[in-house]
Amino acid sequence: MELDLPFIWAGIIAFAVLVYVVLDGFDLGIGILFPFLESEAERDLAMNSVAPVWDGNETWLVLGGGGLFAVFPLAYATVLPALYVPITAMLLALVFRGVAFEYRWRTKRWKGVWNFAFFGGSVVAAFTQGVALGALVQGIEIENRAYAGGWWDWLTPYSILTGVGVTVGYTLLGATWLNMKIEDMFQERMRKISFKLAYATLALMGVVSLWTPFLDAVYFGRWFAWPSLLFTAIMPVLLLYTSYILFTGLRDKRDHSPFVAAVSLFVLGFIGIGISFYPYIVPPSLSIYEAAAPDKSLMFALVGTVVLIPMILGYTIYAYYVFWGKVKPEHGYH
Repeated sequence: MELDLPFIWAGIIAFAVLVYVVLDGFDLGIGILFPFLESEAERDLAMNSVAPVWDGNETWLVLGGGGLFAVFPLAYATVLPALYVPITAMLLALVFRGVAFEYRWRTKRWKGVWNFAFFGGSVVAAFTQGVALGALVQGIEIENRAYAGGWWDWLTPYSILTGVGVTVGYTLLGATWLNMKIEDMFQERMRKISFKLAYATLALMGVVSLWTPFLDAVYFGRWFAWPSLLFTAIMPVLLLYTSYILFTGLRDKRDHSPFVAAVSLFVLGFIGIGISFYPYIVPPSLSIYEAAAPDKSLMFALVGTVVLIPMILGYTIYAYYVFWGKVKPEHGYH
């Protein structure tokens, strides 16, 4: 049986991006929450909750971006010029944030500066990721297999909305992560903040979900035409159930279910994006089959990836297993 290599690789890259969004999302969310924490002790505790894993979380971004370059070079060559500004800003923000993560432990005099750098880098990285997503979903103009749009085509009301939505959603992930990892009054405040963030995230998801089908007739048909409506109608039901788990978990003061539910919201949103424009990798005109490298290249890369991904998953799961449980003020990275 002949393998559908472009489809397999689209699944691998989508999986890598989703894992990055989930893992680095709560990491960025903690940075966004920094100004709302009441003391340096709380900021230290919040940082210690992700100190063992934050570096590894970004491995998945490298895998997704590198995979796109290697196996869908035409998509890479059209997406990058279209999104130079938000992608460059995101990468610089991630670098600056990483530096701030290390340097704030090394100084007292400049700690406030590095706290702001950690917060600013987190906000910029989250917002530009959302903007890039929105710009991709609304479509990228291609002529003669090259980007044909303008320098600022990515900046629209829709992409700004998705940027705000991703930023608020990441903050929800960060708050529910801290609810799971810390104790006492700090946990109680994170739980209260999570309620507000949950309402804001769901409201923004609702607006984006209602707007997206009207961006393109293909999107509208995917969501509302018969018989695809039979499948897409399941998504609002799953969203309502996930929201119920999120709010009841926060109400009942549970540790884990709010975080799992917040992650599930992102998974459902990711599936919704896939429903909208698959098999296009650069909507509205470039499919995964048109953008894919030759089959021999795809197979060569697949052999290495089949070995690499289980290794990355293995050490990621092990790291979270080793550092599972509540973070204590007297323990951690100093």
